[in-house]
Amino acid sequence: MNLRRHIPFLKAVLVHSVTAFGGPQGHFGMMIKNFVHRRHDITEQELLEYNAFCQMLPGASSTQTLTLIGYKRGGIPLAVLTLLIWITPASILMGGLSFILNYVNDRQTVAGIFKFIQPMSVGFIAFTAFRMSKIAITNTITTVIMLVSALLAFFIFKTPWTFPSIIVAAGIVTNFSSKRIPQKGIPPKKIKWANILIFLTVFLIAAFISETARKDNWEDRGPYNLFENFYRFGSLVFGGGDVLIPMMYQQYVVRPETGKVEQKNPGALKVDKEDFLTGAGIVRAIPGPVFSIGAFVGGAAFSNSNYQMQILGCIIGAIAIFLPSLLLVLFFFPVWHNLKRYAVIYRSLEGINAAVVGIMIGSTVFLLKDISVDVTNGNLLPFANLVVIIGTFILLSFTRLRPQFVPLFCFIIGVIVNYYHLK
Repeated sequence: MNLRRHIPFLKAVLVHSVTAFGGPQGHFGMMIKNFVHRRHDITEQELLEYNAFCQMLPGASSTQTLTLIGYKRGGIPLAVLTLLIWITPASILMGGLSFILNYVNDRQTVAGIFKFIQPMSVGFIAFTAFRMSKIAITNTITTVIMLVSALLAFFIFKTPWTFPSIIVAAGIVTNFSSKRIPQKGIPPKKIKWANILIFLTVFLIAAFISETARKDNWEDRGPYNLFENFYRFGSLVFGGGDVLIPMMYQQYVVRPETGKVEQKNPGALKVDKEDFLTGAGIVRAIPGPVFSIGAFVGGAAFSNSNYQMQILGCIIGAIAIFLPSLLLVLFFFPVWHNLKRYAVIYRSLEGINAAVVGIMIGSTVFLLKDISVDVTNGNLLPFANLVVIIGTFILLSFTRLRPQFVPLFCFIIGVIVNYYHLK
């Protein structure tokens, strides 16, 4: 790989990593701006397809989508570099937070300055849905799929299998018509079995060592248990951070306090409840992947140890949570590319793309439930939230303002509002 010619792309990934707020849906909107409109690394149609494909896999979907953009440009080496640059800033911030919380008492102030990031994220998702609907919604059946997907995403948003189930069902629906013809002339890509073999080998070895360390009560078993836990989370979690965070809460806050675990596994890793909830709130307000909470929980799990162990926990948490996403997407994408040669898959893409737009719409409405926008009650905060949502949509849709400036504006507004204690 000629790294020099990819430096501008990697710089763009770095800028994206420190400015992409709002979780997978918000990240997707910024990918459109950064890698489609500004740099032309990928077309809107390709990005929509990559996103739909990654929604069907376990792991961090926005991370996998960005990794595929790197894979398209420079193969596996650039894909790995893209992943590392993308996850590093957020992982450092969240890992550092696990240290900072040991010295911070007023945690509400820390969270308060990020209070307008969530409404900004809703504006990003609304922009993405609006932009992608122009490409994906072209006839009656795609309109119906979009509307049904939006309703399902809204009402069962937090169910782990919601997104992949909607996407698969939409792909089946558009196969009821045989009018679509298969794409011609796509050569099959060689499938690299090494990636899936590495994935399975690491999974089995990590499980064996972790269980052995627990049963034999190894003195330094914590890092082994942590790696196995996080690798398992990254391998099996469908639904992104909204599913990952409750699973981690159960594993590190609730489970260690149960009598059975205290008796059979007294040295189980645990995280303070207040610390965990603070980290879960902050991770949604910083740029980068929500899965970077792995660095925070990894560090917090060793907060009672020396700082070397806490740093090791941060590193293990970041690596173990993202490694399955990398291995899975790089294995299954060539398989997916081969399957696209067949008519049944090619016809499915129409429904899949429409379902993704519907999911974005449903996500937008669902997230609005947790944001106060009732301007009739006389408070200034709902009015400010509404201005941020509408302003974000307008800036992204009708101006050439770089998307990274939008989070900066929202951060400044949050600092000002928090300073004057407006509620």
